[in-house]
Amino acid sequence: MNILIAEDEERMRRLVKDFLTKEGYTVFEAADGQEAMDIIEAKLGQLSLVILDVMMPHYDGWSVLRHIRKKDAQLPVIMLTARSEDSDEVFGLELGASDYITKPFSPIVLMARIKLLLRQQPENAACAMKEFDGLVIDEVARVVADDGKRIDLSPKEYELLVYLAVNRKVALSREQILNALWGYDYFGDLRTVDTHIKKLRAKLGEKGNLIETVRGYGYRFEG
Repeated sequence: MNILIAEDEERMRRLVKDFLTKEGYTVFEAADGQEAMDIIEAKLGQLSLVILDVMMPHYDGWSVLRHIRKKDAQLPVIMLTARSEDSDEVFGLELGASDYITKPFSPIVLMARIKLLLRQQPENAACAMKEFDGLVIDEVARVVADDGKRIDLSPKEYELLVYLAVNRKVALSREQILNALWGYDYFGDLRTVDTHIKKLRAKLGEKGNLIETVRGYGYRFEG
């Protein structure tokens, strides 16, 4: 899959590119709105997702987004911005942005958002259904079911389960989980993770055993 990252701050652009490359994506870089426009003109049919900084030289992210939507109504576009006003987020979504992330952000959270958007594309929807010993996770419908019976999870419990399942067989530290789901600027302590794991296991019933405790470290999903 090909992803375009348009960001005028080189350090940020390289950081995002490194994360994407490690996940196996091919990355195109643009340092300003004009470069982004040029790449879109040349590669539009080949791009799977676009990441746009709002404030860029020559053309801002809003202008590039408008250009994309004139040519492709379905291409996922994530907007990056230092602004946090609700009006900016609403404006971006009304223009056709698929998601909106405020700086500073966790690269792990960005990767999770990217993967979710890509799985929601029609050609990838079948890959969004995961089954573990009768436990089914449907990431498009955001539904979890145990042997056909739906399990009612809170949004954070659902995100926690998906994060563990995506990293199946990998031991995740409490700090990793906290940063990925609550963000680096979260002021709570690591017990927040333990509390949510306990609630999630209770709701999963017997399938709660799929989440193993790694003593003195964190948790691992063994589905």
